[in-house]
This record gives sequence, structure tokens and C-alpha cells, in this order.
Amino acid sequence: MYEDRPPLDPHPLSPYVAWAGHRNRDSILETLKTLLPKNEAHVLEFASGSGMHLHYFAPHFEHLQFHPTDMNEEVFPNIEKLTAESGLGNIRKPRRLDLTQPDTWPDPDEEEFHAIYCINIFQVAPVSIADGMMQCASEVLADDGLLFIYGPFKIDGRFTTPSNEEFDRTLRSAGVPEWGLKDTADLNRAAAKHGMKLDKAMDMPANNFALIYRRG
Repeated sequence: MYEDRPPLDPHPLSPYVAWAGHRNRDSILETLKTLLPKNEAHVLEFASGSGMHLHYFAPHFEHLQFHPTDMNEEVFPNIEKLTAESGLGNIRKPRRLDLTQPDTWPDPDEEEFHAIYCINIFQVAPVSIADGMMQCASEVLADDGLLFIYGPFKIDGRFTTPSNEEFDRTLRSAGVPEWGLKDTADLNRAAAKHGMKLDKAMDMPANNFALIYRRG
């Protein structure tokens, strides 16, 4: 079912996004098992989209409460449908969070998260959201919390593999200004502005990376 790649379409409910999410979810899960808190804690997801990753991960972390968010409220019914079908009790109701609008962010005086994760968003989003992502994380993360960002990236202006360079060309051919692989240097600059720093960059399958940020 997931062998043939559907046409590129970044809509969170598209066949392409389902294909991409299914393809890499196991490697992401195994990495998260080494990173997420072992005790009861709250985990925030940026750009939850259809909710497919959330509902794949949550059964493996029954001690954690997952908080799905997205700027697009159109996806909320799908997230709620998956939650109802799964019977999982550790997934909260989705809420709107726009990384460019601080008034939509959690109130740090009322909520604290020990982990935040974001999967496959930067290749189809403007790099400017890195500023909001780092600022939001710096405000709502616990002192020992982490921000996990997964996806394909350039490193210091260079593509790490020919396939990533080809993927970048494919994205840019769509003519959408913000589509294309972003550079980790830009994320690191945004992090530094808000007291965050890159703690670890992990190579992942399919020429992707897991970037782990913590407070500096």
C-alpha cells in the first residue's frame, strides 16, 4: 500500500503525507523511546496534521500525556476521530497553535512540557517559523525539556546526499516560495536568539535528521 510514492502534496490529509508518515514512523518511534521522559509528563506536538504520528506513538508511552496542536483547525476532526477509534486515554483534545502568533501558544504559567516534537514540517513551511518555534519552546519547556525536530535538512548550506538535493529541486519546482529544504544553521541562529541550542544532530533513515534542542 505504501510502496509507491503518491504525487507530492503537503496537505496533512493527503495520500502523500500518509505515505511519508508511514514510511519513517518506526525509526522516529525508536528514537523517541530514548529521549522522552520515563516518568509522568506532558508532551506537546507542533503541526500535528492528521494525527497519524501522534496516534502511532502514544500507545508506547502510556505514562505521557500528548497534546496535539496545529494552525489548521480543519484537521481537528480527523485527530479526534482517530483518538475515539483508538480508545487511548493519553491524548488531549487538539488545539490551535500558530507559531507566528504568540497569543495561540500555551501559557507557561499554567502549562509546562518536558518534550516538544515536530515532524516533517520545515520542507513545506517558511524558515521564519523557526523563530516562533524556538521562542515558544523556550517559554513552555521544563528546565530539562527538549525540542525534537525531524526531517530533511541542509547542513551549513550543503546538501548531505544527492537524493536530498533532488528532493529540494522537486519541492521548488512547485513554485511555492517557502517549499524547499532548510538549513540547520538558520534553525541554530533562531535557537540562539531564544536561549536554546542544538544538543545533538542524529542521522536517521531516508537521509533525514533528528535535531535535539535544549535550553542553552
